[in-house]
Amino acid sequence: MIETRDLTLRADGRVLVDSLNWRVLPGQSWCVIGPNGAGKSTLLRTLAGLRPPDGGGIVLAGKSLPDWPLPALARARAYLAQGRGDAFAYRVIETVLMARHPYHADRYWEGSDDHAAAEQALRTLDALHLARRDVRTLSGGERQRVAIAALLAQDTPLLLLDEPATALDLAHQVAMTNLLARLCREEQRALVSVGHDLNLAWSGATHALLLHGDGAWRAGPVTDIMRADLLGACLGHPIAVIEHGGRTIFLPEAPAAAPNTVRRVQ
Repeated sequence: MIETRDLTLRADGRVLVDSLNWRVLPGQSWCVIGPNGAGKSTLLRTLAGLRPPDGGGIVLAGKSLPDWPLPALARARAYLAQGRGDAFAYRVIETVLMARHPYHADRYWEGSDDHAAAEQALRTLDALHLARRDVRTLSGGERQRVAIAALLAQDTPLLLLDEPATALDLAHQVAMTNLLARLCREEQRALVSVGHDLNLAWSGATHALLLHGDGAWRAGPVTDIMRADLLGACLGHPIAVIEHGGRTIFLPEAPAAAPNTVRRVQ
């Protein structure tokens, strides 16, 4: 689906990612894990074609990324940014319909197929009841669900999501994670998602990419990569991995308690 070849990313004179040789196949769901400033969002923007690599290259579906015409690229990959602003009073349904633009060719107005895709995407994200609302009146979690619905309405085989669980309540976090995992499993979509919740990543991902922020990286199946020692070294804090009731749970280890001291009062 997408492949990086000796990819190098830099920012402010630092090497974030050095010589990344990495491949995402159809049906795979990748979580990208690393500390703040490690280059996770930079990597996602580069994969989306929104910034050039600082070295190496990217191949999407067998073709170098710069060789993709923009309309075709918009039908091949969808990108969810970490933040967004809504300056105009668009309705929710109009916001999602914008994601259908790559399929209009020389059509000016949306067709019934576009409306059906937009409404289905909103329904999938438990947001169809918001369709007539002004996007500026939505809560943060509601706006995030609408943004993910637009991503799905774009109907691409490759999904790139930067912190999709942001602002979602617990129920919608779980539902969104399960939905994306199912799209990969049943429809052979490919997913690359940035996030900080290790438990959500474990529950939804098949593979993990660790970025250390100093150029170092490690990639592979979650069972090989999401280990306490590797995660602790990457995130700069010890991680405890607990098996309980058939589930794997990730927790930051608590700092060692200071020894009790007894003060004798005379």
